[in-house]
Amino acid sequence: MAIDAELLKQSERYLLEFVGPRAAILDQNPQALRDALHGLGELNLLALRGPTESRRKSVDELTFCTFQEQVARYSGALAFLQTQHQSAASMLANSSNQRLREVYLPYLSAGKILLGIGFSQLRRPGDPAVIAMPMDDGSYQISGEVPWITGYGCFEEFIVAAVLPDKRILFGLMPLESAIQTHGGEIKLSHPMPLAAMASTNTVKARIVDWIIPETYIVSIKPADWHQKRDQSKVLNHSFFALGCAQAGLDVLGAGQSDSLPFIPPILKSLAAELETCRTAIYKAQQTSDNPEIDRLQLRAWAIDLAVRCAHAAVTASRGAANHLNHPAQRIYREALAFSVFGQTTAVMEATLKQLVKSNGAQRPQKKSKAEKGKGKSP
Repeated sequence: MAIDAELLKQSERYLLEFVGPRAAILDQNPQALRDALHGLGELNLLALRGPTESRRKSVDELTFCTFQEQVARYSGALAFLQTQHQSAASMLANSSNQRLREVYLPYLSAGKILLGIGFSQLRRPGDPAVIAMPMDDGSYQISGEVPWITGYGCFEEFIVAAVLPDKRILFGLMPLESAIQTHGGEIKLSHPMPLAAMASTNTVKARIVDWIIPETYIVSIKPADWHQKRDQSKVLNHSFFALGCAQAGLDVLGAGQSDSLPFIPPILKSLAAELETCRTAIYKAQQTSDNPEIDRLQLRAWAIDLAVRCAHAAVTASRGAANHLNHPAQRIYREALAFSVFGQTTAVMEATLKQLVKSNGAQRPQKKSKAEKGKGKSP
């Protein structure tokens, strides 16, 4: 399938005109962020991984990845919020539950129904954080703690992941609000966490006690190793946020050019060339998933490293102004730190840390030669 250039042109126009100029507000104001999300919905851009009323098929991989990079360039908070809904929409589009598909799918792309996800706990070692017990009537009783659900006050419901006694993983819909069922089942949400980056996304924890999910609200049941295989096959997915963040850093660096700072243009040119090389390699790898010779972990680590370095360059070139909470360089630097750990597995952590050591070794100051030491000395 060819890239959807018209869709990307449409999204770029919206992001450039309406999101970029308000990025600082979106980073701190949940209502403004919700409004921006609804703006994407008005363009039918919120369910790109599933069929909608206006689009019979998902967009192609290249289009979707480019869209994710676009959003991250203009607002990390919006990028993170919308991708939660995109993931939920994709799961529903691929669900065998025909009733759920009929009820939800027509409204997801336009944002008339907004959904979150809660299954990052599946990456945590040890006993399952959330468990599901099958009931005689086909429903499931859910208990445990979901440590991370983004979109409180924006998403009406979320897809929770819970581990069954046979280790399979159940995914079902729950309300994203504190509530008590008639039989006593309860979900209690925390206050939004005071995050250093993207706090406007209103991320909460959920304590669930004996909550009953009817069979009609079950999205799917996956094998026990589903999440591990998914992380391995989709290791590059979060790279596109890092690429967009790196470009945002270079946008700020480029805006700081002046005749009095002649060293900025060559540095900008060098970082931009490296970013383009990294971007090209990642997009190629994403489209050739069956090539075992490509080190996707290394590519993702490179993108993360670039995001942090480009954001740091933006901070440095912005001088003391970058310490202001509302300064673009400050926001982008915090987003780079957040994108460093989003969707992180142990393998991604290892690759990221190794990349840091590699970068440090490549840029460690060298000892001056005797000739260089002599320069500048008085005869």
